[in-house]
Formats: sequence, structure tokens, C-alpha cells
Amino acid sequence: MASDLQNEARLIASAQRGDLNAFNTLILEYQDRVYSLAYRIMSDAASAADATQEAFINAYRKLESYRGGSFRAWLLRIVTNTCYDELRRQKRRPVTAFDDLPGAELDDGPPLPAEQDTPEEAAQQAELAQAIQDCIGSLQPDQRAVLVLSDVEGYNYQEIAEITGSNLGTVKSRLSRARAGVRNCLSAVKELLPAMFRLEA
Repeated sequence: MASDLQNEARLIASAQRGDLNAFNTLILEYQDRVYSLAYRIMSDAASAADATQEAFINAYRKLESYRGGSFRAWLLRIVTNTCYDELRRQKRRPVTAFDDLPGAELDDGPPLPAEQDTPEEAAQQAELAQAIQDCIGSLQPDQRAVLVLSDVEGYNYQEIAEITGSNLGTVKSRLSRARAGVRNCLSAVKELLPAMFRLEA
């Protein structure tokens, strides 16, 4: 672990001196984590891919400002801010997604489910996953980011505070409101939930 951190520190130092190969190695190390966070915040694969690319460009431009500490937290803060900026831009100038255009229903659809799932199980799982993502997507961006960082990515309160630039109390408050919002949202589709997770009225 220490050698991994030392290696990362060397890569960062090289990248700060203009070594593009070192920065590309850092991108390869973090791209899945960055995309996952962006996707959960943006609720759209294409927007998440754009935000991921923009975040790495921003990170490269701001690399001189990195002064040590958790590089992961520094990078995820840039990703979170990039997503916030994009969501604000979309709110000012809404666009129609390709899926919403006439003829989009002729798409071949998702890939075939794995052999171990029956078609009904695969359809239920896809519906549930979409319902959860829709509920997350309905949250305010700051609540959405905190929920994803905590319950999807597994970061603790202190790490989330560092990533989002918020204090601990704000993180806890946003997370509490986000969880309540998702719980209320999922109650509308409780028939999709496995029996043990259904919320009784």
C-alpha cells in the first residue's frame, strides 16, 4: 500500500512537471471511479462520459494547485464540481435526449441477460436499477453527490466533506435528506423491490 502511494506521488510529481504519460497513468488508475461517480450524479451515460472527460482536462490544468493530501479526494472534488456545473448549465438550457426523439423506440435495446437470470428476473432487475437511478436523479445535485459518495462509493463523512468542500454537519444533513428522498421515491415502485426491502405504509 505504501509503495502504491509512493508510486502515485511520483506519478503526480512527474505529471506536474509536464509528463503526459504520467498523467495518463493516473487517468487509467482513476477513470472507472470517476466515471461511476459522474454517472450516478448525472443519471445519463453520455453526460457522465462528457463530465469525466472534462474533469480530467480540468484536473490536468489545475495540477499545479495540488499540494499533497489525498489525490483521490482532490480529483473527486473536481469531478463533483464539473457535474454540478453541467447540471446548472442543463437547467438553463434543457436539451432533448436522442432517446426521446421519434424513432428511438426502434433501438435494439439492452444486451441479452446473463444465462442464470430468467427473462422475467432480468427485466425486474433492470426496472429496479432504473427506478433507483431515477430516484437518485430526482434529488438536488448536492444531495445526490453526497448519497452517491456515501452509499454507492463507500466514502465516510470526513472523506465526503473533503471531496465536496462542505463541513461535516452539512454532509450528514444532506445525506439524511437524500436517503429520505430516495426512500419516499421508491415507495412509489415498491412492487419492484425484493420483499425484504418493501416499505409498508
